Amino acid sequence: IDNIFYKACQTAPCILFFDELDAIVKSRGDSGTTAECVINHLVREMKRIRGKKNVFLIGATNRPDIIDSSLLRPDRFSKLIYVPLPDEKSRVSILKSALRKSPVARDVDLQLLANVTKGFSGADLTEICQGACEIAIRESIEKDIVPEREPQCHRPTAWHADERDPVPEIRRDHFEEAMRFARRSCSDNDIRRYEIFAQTLHQSRGFGSQFRCPNQQLPSERTDGM
Repeated sequence: IDNIFYKACQTAPCILFFDELDAIVKSRGDSGTTAECVINHLVREMKRIRGKKNVFLIGATNRPDIIDSSLLRPDRFSKLIYVPLPDEKSRVSILKSALRKSPVARDVDLQLLANVTKGFSGADLTEICQGACEIAIRESIEKDIVPEREPQCHRPTAWHADERDPVPEIRRDHFEEAMRFARRSCSDNDIRRYEIFAQTLHQSRGFGSQFRCPNQQLPSERTDGM
């Protein structure tokens, strides 16, 4: 950890991104002395770069409930952002991004696919696209195997054969097959637990509290006879 932060300071401006933050900063009561050492080093380095304006630290986790409380204090991360599951418009964008390098048939309706995948995460949607792509590739390979099993006299000569292997197109039936094995990685109970945790954490940090300064009269508005 010391080496990572040292390199970040030396190459500033820099963004340090810790994915799956819960894997290294679990609650100290649930981990051993090694994890405590990691947490202490991380907290120390976070304090050290606090005054630097060109080094940014970002952490991501889907298990905020097991992160050590010392990392959730206001003087650690300046902002805590709860990212909900993607809505329908976002799901369409995720599907398009996952398929941007794949040939997709014109009859594939990504809007319909986004509509029926409510509650799916970005990883779930990507898994569906990868599954449809694998099905298309497997189908293409099976078609190529059949001519190879035919007698030699019926096989086309080398100059008749297509020298380029066609890229398999992902059709609607491929997505239908992939959807048979599709699953949500985040249940409704999980979503509710995340929402409650985010609300509780924001309240503990003072987010959403209402504060108003008392009304004060300007000197020109005073009527005390002065």
